[in-house]
Amino acid sequence: MITKKVLIFGATGQIGKYCIRRLVRNNYKVIAVTRNVHQKGYILKTQAPIGYLDIEEASILDEEKINRLLSNVDVCVNLVGILHEKGKFDTFYKIHTEFPDRISKICKKKNINLIHVSALALDKAKNSKYAQSKINGERKIRENFDRATIIKPSIIFSVDDRLSTRFMSFLSLFPIFPLYYNGETKFTPIHASDVSELIFNIISREIVSKDIEAIGPEILTLKEILQILSKCIKKKRLLLPIPLFLAKISAIFFQLFPNPLLTLDQLRLLKYDNIKSENGITNFDIGCPSKLYFEESVLKYSFNYADEGQYSIKKNEQK
Repeated sequence: MITKKVLIFGATGQIGKYCIRRLVRNNYKVIAVTRNVHQKGYILKTQAPIGYLDIEEASILDEEKINRLLSNVDVCVNLVGILHEKGKFDTFYKIHTEFPDRISKICKKKNINLIHVSALALDKAKNSKYAQSKINGERKIRENFDRATIIKPSIIFSVDDRLSTRFMSFLSLFPIFPLYYNGETKFTPIHASDVSELIFNIISREIVSKDIEAIGPEILTLKEILQILSKCIKKKRLLLPIPLFLAKISAIFFQLFPNPLLTLDQLRLLKYDNIKSENGITNFDIGCPSKLYFEESVLKYSFNYADEGQYSIKKNEQK
C-alpha cells in the first residue's frame, strides 16, 4: 500500500536513482521528473516495480507544469544541479538560484514538505559563481518557506559519479597528474546511497526546517583521494604539485572539453576545505551515519578503468 507520494526533480542523477530504489522499498510512490524521457526514461523504468514509479517530462523553467506536478504529492525533493555552465539555459543562476526560489514558493503555497540538496562549505568561496548561486538558492528557500530542509553534502561518489570515474579515466591515461593547492584540500566523501538514506530518513521521520551537512565517515585530502584511485586501478602515478598560474592554464584547457575535468570556477572552490563546519549539524548528529568508505566502495567499480578488467584485478588480489 502506497503511503506517500514523493516528487523528485533531478531523478536521473546518481542520487536520484538511489533515492527511487530506497523509497519504493518502503511503499512510497515516486514521480520522477526528467527533461528528456526519450533519453532517460529507459533508465528510470528499471529503478522501481510497476505502480510505484511515474515518469514525467518537464523543464524546470516551465512553471505551469511544475505547479501541476506539485498538486498531488506529499514531498518534493530537489536534486537538480550542475558543475559547470553550458549555454544560456544551463546556468548556475537559473538552476541553483531561480529554480529553488520557484519551487519553494509553490511548496509553501501547497503546504508540501521540501527537501533541497545544495552543497557543503560554500561560504568562503566568494569568487566562485557556483558557490554563490548555491548560497543564493538556499537564501531564497529560507525566505520563502521556513519548513524546508536543506542538505549540504560534501563530494558525492558512486559508480555514476563525475568525481572518481572522471579522475580514474585520466589517471589510467596519463603518467603525471597535477596536484592543485599541493593536494592539501580536505574532503569528507559520501556515497550516493548514504545521501539517499539521509533523504529517506528526513521524509519518513518528517524532519523539517533543518540545515543538515551530509558527510562521509572519513576525511581525505585531494592527494589521498588521487592515491586511492591510482591504487584501485593498479597504476603508479606521479602526483605533481603545480603553481597556481599553471593550474589556471590547465583549467582553461580542461574547459575546452564538453564535460571538463576541471574549470576555473571549480579551481577556485578547490582552495577551501570541504568538511563539516564548526557548528554544523550532520547526518551523524541526527542518527543517520554514513556507512560506506571511499576506497572500499570505489574498488568495486574501478575495474572499468584498469588495463585488464575485473577478473585480472581479482586474480592479482588473490596472489
